Amino acid sequence: MVIASGRRLAVVCVMFALVGLMLGGPAASASPAPTAGSSRPIALGTQNPPTAPLTVMSRNLYLGADVGGALDLLPDMPAAAQMMWDQVATTDFDARVWLLAAEAASARPDVIGLQEATVWACRPGPLSSAVPVFDFTEALLAATRTAGVPYVIAERGDARAYNPGYAIPAIPWLTEVHDPATFQPLFGSDTANCGFTIADALLVRADLADSVLAVGTGEYEDRYPVVPVAFTIDRGFAWADLSLDGGPVRVVTTHLESLWDEGKRTPSAVQAAQLVDDLAATTAPLIVMGDLNADPRDPRPTGAANPAEQPVASDVCPAQPTPAPGVMGDSACNAYWTLRAAGYADAGPDVLDPANLTWGGASNLAGPDPGRVDDALAQGNRTGFTDRLDHILVRNGARAGQAHIIGNAWPAGSDLWACSAPDQVATTGASSTLLAEADVIDAPIVGRGVCLPTDHAGVVATVEVPIVAGSWAGDPPPEHSSLRIDLLGWIVIALGILLFIVTLIIWAVVHVVRRRRRRRRASATTVQP
Repeated sequence: MVIASGRRLAVVCVMFALVGLMLGGPAASASPAPTAGSSRPIALGTQNPPTAPLTVMSRNLYLGADVGGALDLLPDMPAAAQMMWDQVATTDFDARVWLLAAEAASARPDVIGLQEATVWACRPGPLSSAVPVFDFTEALLAATRTAGVPYVIAERGDARAYNPGYAIPAIPWLTEVHDPATFQPLFGSDTANCGFTIADALLVRADLADSVLAVGTGEYEDRYPVVPVAFTIDRGFAWADLSLDGGPVRVVTTHLESLWDEGKRTPSAVQAAQLVDDLAATTAPLIVMGDLNADPRDPRPTGAANPAEQPVASDVCPAQPTPAPGVMGDSACNAYWTLRAAGYADAGPDVLDPANLTWGGASNLAGPDPGRVDDALAQGNRTGFTDRLDHILVRNGARAGQAHIIGNAWPAGSDLWACSAPDQVATTGASSTLLAEADVIDAPIVGRGVCLPTDHAGVVATVEVPIVAGSWAGDPPPEHSSLRIDLLGWIVIALGILLFIVTLIIWAVVHVVRRRRRRRRASATTVQP
């Protein structure tokens, strides 16, 4: 996910998280230990091993709301929460999930790597548990079953390739939203307190579920310090080992950090370096995909076009040389080039072709953001996309085959939906007018909305995987603790315990007072003549 300003997300996260842990919002849970396969190492030195194709898809589902836009409404947190909740309704995952399922049914990837696999959860009262209201992953799985090409989360034993990341929890009173149509059937009330959790997940086509050898998740040690020591944002990855024609292949999905600070090494590059180290013991063919939040042109020179507000050059992070075919970029502050420098090959399609850019959608999904269309056209992208943030990379003998971008055709395409909110109609009109003026389309679209399935395009690649039967994938990635409580967390937990104790004391006092009143009434009734 890219937000208009990374610092906006930082401010919003602080505001929402100050008391969120007190009453327990959607929480990440550690995955059980992965299940190992055979003990024999893979022999990739085998002369001309046979290969088998494996098709993978990387798809950022979009959480459904522009977190940065909530900043304009702060410190009125209920208003900010209401704006986000209303935008989730506007971007309607129930409408767009069928397009995502149709994409999967058409491409029939063996594995899908999801990012921003979001759960929106709400609590009806201050002491009640948060209840999932929208679960994007489960909705997508159900839609793939209806589409006739079902998928499941990769799992082995009790472990699942599903890794919850950062969350803005449902905070009583502060994140209260009004939505009678949704909450009356669930809670019997017009309002509830709502928050969200974002996850990475690996799906496998249902007919391949039995081919899963091992699964797990990993956490990045580098966490973005929104408030140093007090509050940080976690990121991680999910992985699975699959048996392909008797030989193993390891597949990883990840979503690297989008926030960055000028004059410091980008967190996404630091996390990518850890990912390289964590996967160093993998001996099987290896596929890494996801939203790396790294365009090959980052860091940008000062003054260069930068509509996504990607990292800019500094003394610590020098400007990226102009990318050119066959030329490796500087990996110091770029996650994409960090993986390339570690021996990962790009599975395509060509990252230097502007037609293959994958980000630029408006936050309401009604096509490209009008403010970015001119820059997209100047680059040579005719559908309003401005940056290449989504990638599929391969290593350990895996070779790139065919690859293409999906979800990047607008305002005409098979994976678009009719949206009707006033702001979506307006955005559609504004962006289509710019495209019409540039002779990309014949005429502007007036009076109706045309929406994308997410704010990112997706990447689909078929990878030729060398097969060495009877081998194993190598050691699993090392475990890193997913339960990391910072100073703010301990303070909030202490406040939560204090609130619980105070609530019990108040309840006890009220109970005693009521009991004494009942006794007095009973005594008065007894002594009357």
